[in-house]
Amino acid sequence: MIGKFGVGLKDALATFDRHDVGVLIRSAHAEITIESVAKHGFDDVRTLHAVVREPPDPTMPGTEFILTGLSRADVDRAKEFFLRYSDETALESTRYGAVLHREAGDARIYVNGLRVATEPDFLFSYNITSLTKSLRAALNRERSNVGRQAYSDRVKAILLACESAEVAGPLAEDLAAFAAGTAHDETGWIDVALHACRILNSHERVVFATADQVYLSAGLLSNAEGDGYRVIVVPENVALKLPQLTDLNGNAIRDLDEYRHEWNESFVYDFVPSDELTLPEQTVFALTAPIMQLLRSETNRVKGVRISRTMRIDSHNNDEAVGVWDEAEQLIVIKRDQLISPPAFLGTLLHEIGHALSGAPDVSREFENGLTRLLGSTGAAAVVNDA
Repeated sequence: MIGKFGVGLKDALATFDRHDVGVLIRSAHAEITIESVAKHGFDDVRTLHAVVREPPDPTMPGTEFILTGLSRADVDRAKEFFLRYSDETALESTRYGAVLHREAGDARIYVNGLRVATEPDFLFSYNITSLTKSLRAALNRERSNVGRQAYSDRVKAILLACESAEVAGPLAEDLAAFAAGTAHDETGWIDVALHACRILNSHERVVFATADQVYLSAGLLSNAEGDGYRVIVVPENVALKLPQLTDLNGNAIRDLDEYRHEWNESFVYDFVPSDELTLPEQTVFALTAPIMQLLRSETNRVKGVRISRTMRIDSHNNDEAVGVWDEAEQLIVIKRDQLISPPAFLGTLLHEIGHALSGAPDVSREFENGLTRLLGSTGAAAVVNDA
């Protein structure tokens, strides 16, 4: 019934009368007061009636309400029910209503500007302007303290219609508090949480990661922050669904895997010329030739072996790889720190020859078969040489 002026006015007049507040209404059409009189034919039943008189000023503009018996505190307390008198700022408006910045105290739920409920665990306040059937029914029954069940669908609809970072940013940051149990209720709605990620991915340079990934992939996320990305921690159930979504611009959501892919795609090796290697490094690197000679048939696809200061990100541990078989260039690239010793360098070199030989990734039967073949060749050579 909110917004139905006639019904609301009659209720207000009855409430005033019950609390001994005098009412005088003036307009260009009439001067009206109320009084309690016996109902016609039922002398023992008294009802409120309007007492209508001629207007004292037929030219006055508008309508004037004069209330007597009220204190300023009464008026201020009543004004707290209305959005127009609050200090709450609209962050974004949608066809279903507006998201409001939550001020001090509980979040407030307004319907067409009138407060109907408070929410201690909501992140935002809301003004619902498009009512559902269930919400209208709830308002007909009880116009204060309306239950969440009546308006939660509309609150979700408002959030899912938002597209601004002003709304998505606080929602996404609130997701990080999920593991600690201090997140607000809106981010517990998975569809709202996912939509917040979509919005934020559209407006900001962000990378979404779980709490476990923050711990286990600290190196990769440190690279992301160094590249100007903001890391947003999300619950596991949200992270699992992000690869299936795109943002508002149709781009992939940048979770940890997507960032690694983007980083590797844009990666450029920082090769070290042979004459810039230290003498001990040159001694270790010189072992390349005899290994390649030993495994001539296994390395016929390898056009060269290079040393790089930087490497692509390994998909298994999200740290820089120590070696890479670059299929496109038919090149084995090994990180410079592997030249620390012959076992470290040769182990990495043989591993990458295994990829070149098998054409298969790690943790595959084909790669294991390639490694087995290399072990057989190098083992046989070692035994023959020792003999």
